[in-house]
Amino acid sequence: MKTVYDFTVRDRKGNDVSLSDYAGKVLLIVNTATGCGFTPHYEPLEAMYKELKDKGFEILDFPCNQFANQAPGSEDEIHEFCTLKFGTEFPQFKKIDVNGESADPLFAFLATEKPFEGFGKGMKNAMLEKFAKMNNKQFGDKAYIKWNFTKFLVDREGNVVARFEPTVDMADVKKAVEAAL
Repeated sequence: MKTVYDFTVRDRKGNDVSLSDYAGKVLLIVNTATGCGFTPHYEPLEAMYKELKDKGFEILDFPCNQFANQAPGSEDEIHEFCTLKFGTEFPQFKKIDVNGESADPLFAFLATEKPFEGFGKGMKNAMLEKFAKMNNKQFGDKAYIKWNFTKFLVDREGNVVARFEPTVDMADVKKAVEAAL
């Protein structure tokens, strides 16, 4: 059975990184953007990382510019923004596509393991769903990720155990991470 450990990604400098390097750790894999309404998620993500990294937790940050061009900068610009504004210390990888023919294979795998089930209820979520549908219709059946800050929880064996849309409360994400640890 395939796990996230079967994938190789590129760090922000372009070097290959085997996700098997993270074997035995609980992972939260996130597609991010610096100019999104959900960009403030960096703050609770970093707080969670600082609190839980010594217990075997890692956050893997993959910037993506496929959602309304909300991550237009270079890898260095994105990294500088995140470290200066939010003090992020968790690993940040090369900017990738998460949808379409050029989608990174890791994200296609993650989304296949835990497909989209909706943004939830409420007016804000309904508006995001409408906007995401417009944005993602260009990707057809390869619209794996619906918006920035979609989070995938991976257990210590490399299995995808949960998917959190950006509308999920970060306290709920943290509870799931702690349970996985």
